[in-house]
Amino acid sequence: MKDAIRHLDKRFASLRPLVKSARPPKGWLRAIRDALGMTSAQFARRLGVSQPRIIELEQSEISGAVTLNTLQRAAEALGCRLVYTLVPEKPLAETVRERADLVAERQLKAVEQTMRLEDQSVRGKTAAKDLHRQFVEELMRRPARLWDEK
Repeated sequence: MKDAIRHLDKRFASLRPLVKSARPPKGWLRAIRDALGMTSAQFARRLGVSQPRIIELEQSEISGAVTLNTLQRAAEALGCRLVYTLVPEKPLAETVRERADLVAERQLKAVEQTMRLEDQSVRGKTAAKDLHRQFVEELMRRPARLWDEK
């Protein structure tokens, strides 16, 4: 598990700068088509569709309604390669650690409340921190448990 996260985080690190690249206002398809000096009719012929369909396609890209399959075919018609990826906002290892901290904190609050009612509460900040750390470590050994609740 840790190796998988480390491997993915390493791959994502090189992609993170791309996240800051905003899509052109008229979309990538239109921007590339215009840069190539290709008319919508020429693009339509290359893609094997009608010219009005190209306008719809470019608009659906802007609205986010275009399918990956259609975008792939359009990219190929423009001599491009579609690269599809999800780039996490922050490293996956950090996301898992933060989630483990949150879940551990929630669980400890529930346990602490019960223990306090039974006059068995954890005394001292050091003991509480140690217990929290133990919870986090246990949760990180079985990360699927981290996502059971919202």
